[in-house]
Amino acid sequence: MNSVPSKLENRELKLANRQRKNRSMGFLLLLVLLLGLAVLFSLKSGSYETPAAEIIKGIFGRSADRRINLVIQNNRLPRICTAILAGAGLGLSGCILQAILHNPLASASTLGVSQGATFGAAFSIVILGLGSGHGLGIPLCSFAGSVTVAALILGLSRLKQISPEGIVLAGVAVSSMLSAGTTLIQYFADEVELSALVFWTFGDLGSTGLKDLAGTAALLAFFFLYCILHRWDYNALLSGEETAVSLGIGVKRFTLVNMTLCCLVCSLIVSQVGLINFIGLAAPHVVRLAIGNNHAYLIPGSVLAGALLLLLGDLAARSVIAPVILPIGAVTSFLGGPLFLYLLFKGGRS
Repeated sequence: MNSVPSKLENRELKLANRQRKNRSMGFLLLLVLLLGLAVLFSLKSGSYETPAAEIIKGIFGRSADRRINLVIQNNRLPRICTAILAGAGLGLSGCILQAILHNPLASASTLGVSQGATFGAAFSIVILGLGSGHGLGIPLCSFAGSVTVAALILGLSRLKQISPEGIVLAGVAVSSMLSAGTTLIQYFADEVELSALVFWTFGDLGSTGLKDLAGTAALLAFFFLYCILHRWDYNALLSGEETAVSLGIGVKRFTLVNMTLCCLVCSLIVSQVGLINFIGLAAPHVVRLAIGNNHAYLIPGSVLAGALLLLLGDLAARSVIAPVILPIGAVTSFLGGPLFLYLLFKGGRS
């Protein structure tokens, strides 16, 4: 008699899993569709009128109007690719940081990792005298700044056993100090250095070419593949460190590797486009609200949502008071600030 209910329960469980999988795949396809539409709108948006029929030709440099070819290939397409890669990297980093720190408020911006990378870049420009022609100097200093902040946050979480909320508050405090340090560096900068520092603090998606993005794309592809291969490890961490250890996961080593990769990705993004806040916080939550915490879908969803949010933010920055382009860092902060407050108060009520 007990076998009949068991079969029914198994059938219902399989049906529920299939429905959940179909819903998750459907949402990912929706994100791909929306991202494609955002790319088309971004290709068309600008002060120079571009007929829709000429956009695709302009991508391959085959438009009859040479100016369209130049605008698409030298301006809009690199900007779009930069937004997609930067948004995807920040979204993925936010997703992983939230998983390994057990904290829904964790992201590169809320923990101070991005601010550490910005401080490192400012230090390299003004104190060390490195500019755009010094190769890896600025990215290395950005990485050093972000890793230092990450080590401090990890040390506090491990040694002092502070709560997830305390980790975010510590990140806010570190971010405040780093912002003050960056401001002091700006005070002693000359005009040329100051203009470069303004780029880091405002964020700019229009200063990179397609060739500049090759290293970022390769690193992001490696990080994404690593995360996909360890998707079940992130799911295991949701049940707590003890459960993860019982499943054979070296939690401390796993956390250290992931923090290092997140810092490397975020510092490279900051070194190219400057400080962009809250994408890493918002993207995973948008996906999580739709499909839940399964990292098999949450990881690619965070990548797509991060790319979409930053591309939409850039589209808004270029369209609100066109032809003036607003700083993308300010736009994303306006969008992400209310979300951060909502999650903070929601967590407090819980």
